[in-house]
This record gives sequence, structure tokens and C-alpha cells, in this order.
Amino acid sequence: MLQELTIKNFAIISTLQLSFTGGMTALTGETGAGKSIIIDAVSLLAGARSSVDYIRQGSESCVLEGLFDLPKQTEFLELAAELGIETDEGQLIVQRDLNLSGKSVSRVNGRIVTLANLRRIGRFLVDIQGQNDHQELMRPEHHLGLLDAFGDKKFQQQLQSYQQAFAAYNELRKKVSRFQKNEQSFAQRVDMLTFQQDEIATAELEVGEEERLKDEREKLVNYQKIVDALSYSYQALTSEEASALDAIGSASQELQTIAGLDADFQTISDDVHSAYYLLQDAASQIGRQLDLLELDEQQLEFVAERLDLIHQLKRKYGDSIEAILSYYDKISQELLESDFSGDKLEKMEVELHEQAQQLQVQAKTIHDARLTLAQQLEKAVQHELKELYMENARFKVEFKAIEFSGNGCDEVEFYITTNPGEPLKPLVKVASGGEISRVMLALKTIFSKTQELTSIVFDEVDTGVSGRVAQAIADKIYQIGQNSQVLCITHLPQVAACADHQLFIKKEVKAGRTITKVEELSEAERIEEIARMLAGAEITPLTLQHAKELLEMAQTENRA
Repeated sequence: MLQELTIKNFAIISTLQLSFTGGMTALTGETGAGKSIIIDAVSLLAGARSSVDYIRQGSESCVLEGLFDLPKQTEFLELAAELGIETDEGQLIVQRDLNLSGKSVSRVNGRIVTLANLRRIGRFLVDIQGQNDHQELMRPEHHLGLLDAFGDKKFQQQLQSYQQAFAAYNELRKKVSRFQKNEQSFAQRVDMLTFQQDEIATAELEVGEEERLKDEREKLVNYQKIVDALSYSYQALTSEEASALDAIGSASQELQTIAGLDADFQTISDDVHSAYYLLQDAASQIGRQLDLLELDEQQLEFVAERLDLIHQLKRKYGDSIEAILSYYDKISQELLESDFSGDKLEKMEVELHEQAQQLQVQAKTIHDARLTLAQQLEKAVQHELKELYMENARFKVEFKAIEFSGNGCDEVEFYITTNPGEPLKPLVKVASGGEISRVMLALKTIFSKTQELTSIVFDEVDTGVSGRVAQAIADKIYQIGQNSQVLCITHLPQVAACADHQLFIKKEVKAGRTITKVEELSEAERIEEIARMLAGAEITPLTLQHAKELLEMAQTENRA
């Protein structure tokens, strides 16, 4: 329910704050006073598109704010949680700021939301029915949704379950289609990945292997150079003719004879003595290396081939063995998780067929439920139309079977005849504008009892009717107000008289500017305003008496 509405610098409204209550509230006043502007403001709070034309002349921006009771529907609470909107206070503050740059900022309980999300929220807050909103009835593609809205919670759950199953089926169908179209390229990729996986696996690479192989190749390639260097060094150290070790040994013995004479001599003697033993050890190692050296042509060829293989793999899969092995892990995982297995398409096609059969069963269940709903809706609509003085009307929901889709296997269209003896024909081809308004009002009366609508706004839906039909429409709008908050812009005194509350909208000129003012009328003021609506400009005592009787009669009948 809308509790409060605050408007600043909107159209011809400078500043306006309105408080609303439950039941039916009539908004009356002269044409052009700003009644529809108030409804436009509510529409914007519910997510309607904005325009800079709404901003009051001379202002940089306008602000709209509405205070609503928090909707209790589970779907709304889930939506609020999804958008991160706080709901602890039990109220919803919706604010919309418009500025001359064309930008619009929307906030719900202080949190900025997109226009699309504001529209999603607005569906739970207010339902606005204007003079042209009966056009929904004139579009047969909307009739199925209207019929489904008549269903109870069990039906809604069945429908939601079907729609979820259909969404999964549709996704699988797209997947199968993509697979079929790209089966060859999928198979080629599998072949390529499998080849790459085998090529890397067969290589049996090891981290650090390339460096070790390069070192080994250096030794094998330089075999003769190594042999020559070791042989020469060994000969120089151990030759019988001119042994470096013998010479150093002799020098060491001689230096030992004078070592005790001076500390420096002792140091020199120690250094030469150490060098002798180090060189002796080095000669032994050189000898062992010479004994171990052997030119292995096959090993050299193996190392060369191995390094060439690593080089080729690096060019294909990475700049190092670590990168190659990482790529191997990646493609192995892709192959493991891929849908490219040979029998995958066949399995998906079988699953698709099974889901289609299950959907057909669910669609049949929903179809049967809709047939029952259609009978109930036909009966309810005809009852409401009778009370709206269309007692000769016959209303029918016609079904057409289709291949199952997102809403089942049905297309429906509303048929009607308004004259006895005339055959049923599509609503869009038979009913006049006034009749369409009454059919719309009949449906809204029915749905207000079954749907959890917070607020319903009627924007001059009673235009073009009078007399007993006007009174019947007034009674219906009042009935709707017993289940939902109703705000009704009207020029009919019968409708105004039925309201629980009446707001009078008028415009004044101050300092050369037009402004809109709103005031709630007392009972005496209501009598005068209803008299004006009855008589026009000149109000007579008889008109006042008539207005008083109309108001008393409406209050007596409606509250009986």
C-alpha cells in the first residue's frame, strides 16, 4: 500500500506531500488541475521511463519519493535479497531523481537500482490502469497470461515447475544443435588435443633435463680437447724426464732446511709443501679421469636427438620444459571434461527426447488445469458483466493446441458476444470501447480477490459512461478497494461518492506561476464537490441535495 507521496518540481507541481490510507480514494478536480500528473509520478516510482519534460520549468531537477508498505510475497522478498535491499523495517522507500541532463537515479531503501530492477520492484507495488490499458485485452497473445493469473498457488507452482523444465530442455536443445553443427570441428579439436597429449607424454620430459643434456653434449663434442688437456697436464706433473711434482718435491725439501731460520721462510716452505700434496692429488684425479674417458658416439647422437626433440616441443607448446608440462596438464583436463566423446551426441539426443516426453506430460497436466480455470473464469466474468449491465453477454475462453513451448501447449483467446442470438467472436473484433472497459473492470475485480496487489490506480477508466452503468462501475471499483488500496481519478459523481476518501486537486496562479494543490475533503466539502460534478459551474440547492443523497446512498449500500 502507498502510504505517502512526495513530489518536488514535477510538471506544474512545485512541492506536494500526500498521505494515503487503505480502501478507495477518489481524486477529483477540474481538467488540467494535475490529477494525471500525480499518477505519472506514481508510474515513475514504479519504473516508467522518464523525460526531462517532467521537470518543472526553471528547475534543474525534480524529486519523487514514495513510502510503501513492504510487499509480503515470497517472490518480492527473494528479489529484494537478490538486489541487496534491506527489508527489516517493514517499509519500502522508493526515490527517483530526474535532472536536465536526462539522467535518472533510482533508490530503494537508500540502495541505487537500475531502471529495469525498479520496474521489477514496481510490479509488486502498484498496478496502474489507464484509459488505454484495456489494450492488453485487445492483444490475444496476452490472454493466456490473464487466464494463468486466475490460477491458485498450486497451479502457479505447476506452471513454474514446467517453465523451469522447459528452460533446461531448451538449453539442452541448443547444446545438441551446436554440437550437431560443429561436430566435425569438435572431432578435429579432439584429435589435435589427443595428438598433442600423446606427443608430450611420449617425450617423458623431466624438469632440468635440458640443462643436463647440454652439459653432457658439451663434454661429448669436446672429447678430444678434454683428452689432450688431461694428458698434457698429467705428463707435465708426472713425466719421468721432467716431472713437475719431482721438481716441487725437491724444492720443498730444500726449503724445509731453512724454514726454522725465519718466519717468512717457514711460510714459503709450508705453501710449497701444501702445493706439492695438492698437485699430487690433482695428478691422481687426472689419471682417473683419463682411465674413465671413452668416446660414446651413440650417446652423443642420443643427446643431440633428445635436445632437438625438446627444441621442437618448446616451439609448439612453451618456452621451457615447465611450460610444456603445464600445457600438457591443461589439455589433459580439457579432454577429461570435454563433451567431445564419440557417443556424447547420441546420449544428449536420448536425454533430449526423454525431456521432451516429460514436458509433454507436464504440459498436458497444465492444459487440463487451464480447462478448469477457463470454466471458472468464464463463470466469474459473466457474473461480473451482469452486474455491469452486460447481462446478455457471453464470455468464452477458446483453446488452440500448439507444440509445447515455454508456457505449455496452449494458445488461448477470449471470445464474447454481447447480444442474444449472436455467435461468439474474438473479443478484439466485437466489443466496443465502453464494453472493453467493463470487461477489463470485471477481470480486475476478479483478480483483485486472488492476487496480492498492493495498490491499484484507475486513471479515468470510467470515461464515456453514465447512468446506471456509471453506478455499476463505481460499485465495482469500490469492491476492488476492499481487497486492495485503490486510487481512482474520476469525473463521475457516482464514483466519487463511493470512495472512502476524496482528494480535491486544483491549480492556482501565484507570482505568475501555476501550481497544483491537493486537499482532502470533509463530508460537507465532498457534497459540494459532488454537486459541482453533477451540475457543472452552477450549483443549486437541489443539486446539493442530490449530491448529499448520492453520497449517503453510496455509503449505506457499500458499507452494508
